[in-house]
Amino acid sequence: MEGLRSTHIELPEEVVKYSGKVRDVYIKNNLFISVASDRISAFDHILPRTIPFKGQVLNQTAAYFLESVKDIIPVWMRHVPDPNVTVGVTCEPIRIEMVIRGYLTGHSWREYRSGKRVLCGEDMIEGLKENDPFPVPLITPSTKAVEGHDMDISKAEIISQGLVPLDLYEEMELISRKLFRRGQEMALAQGLILVDTKYEFGLHDGTLTLMDEIHTPDSSRYFYLKSYFENQLKGLPQNQLSKEFVREWLISKGFQGLEGQVMPEMDDEMVHTISERYILLYETITGNQFQRTDPNTIQNRVEGVVTELIRG
Repeated sequence: MEGLRSTHIELPEEVVKYSGKVRDVYIKNNLFISVASDRISAFDHILPRTIPFKGQVLNQTAAYFLESVKDIIPVWMRHVPDPNVTVGVTCEPIRIEMVIRGYLTGHSWREYRSGKRVLCGEDMIEGLKENDPFPVPLITPSTKAVEGHDMDISKAEIISQGLVPLDLYEEMELISRKLFRRGQEMALAQGLILVDTKYEFGLHDGTLTLMDEIHTPDSSRYFYLKSYFENQLKGLPQNQLSKEFVREWLISKGFQGLEGQVMPEMDDEMVHTISERYILLYETITGNQFQRTDPNTIQNRVEGVVTELIRG
């Protein structure tokens, strides 16, 4: 079963299209149309196989959380006309990703294990084990690359390089912590721990606005609360809902996105496993049953919706 790889629509001159790692975006004046494809990326590379239902999961999970934080910050989303499509307003992007980490895992653990105790200017205390909580969540920004790898950067470097004014950056810090607390509260209510995530901001009519997805498996990592403490005491791996297991699978196949490495091919079983784990996260985090759309009609359905939006 093949998912939605990309959309192909005949466009009038006033419409601009660009494709990111997992989304196709159409911009018409102030209208921003985001199509969540079934592409999957890791280590800043798009994998060869699509993951059925992944785009629908991402789009609907993001919409669920964007709706839940409108009291904290304005969001770009306006409505969701299709399970894979969200319509919103255009923003002037701030090319800094606000990565916030509540626990020592993933990239931060790999850095810690190598002997580093400072990440993006943030101190990591001695004596931590993998997946231990930080005393206070760390904000470890990265530059938002148009192409290629995002790069770690510190607050001091952001300010000294003039990438973001100090007052605006500190507002982004404050909002990021509020969003993370909200996400953690919502996760705990469903028996999960929101471990780490990232937020992207932009300016809409001069106002700081939340862009892109939030708290989805592509942008976030979750642990199961029920087994967390016992696993930590026993030194066992944590049961998690995130894309990290995809990265771990790639690493086991000798791929970390480095020059000269060959991207491994996923077999049907691995594709199915990833698809089901994405669906499980949606159902677990929202408490809603996932309604599977027909994969045989997704191409025509999505392209039809986007075409009507552009014409309208």
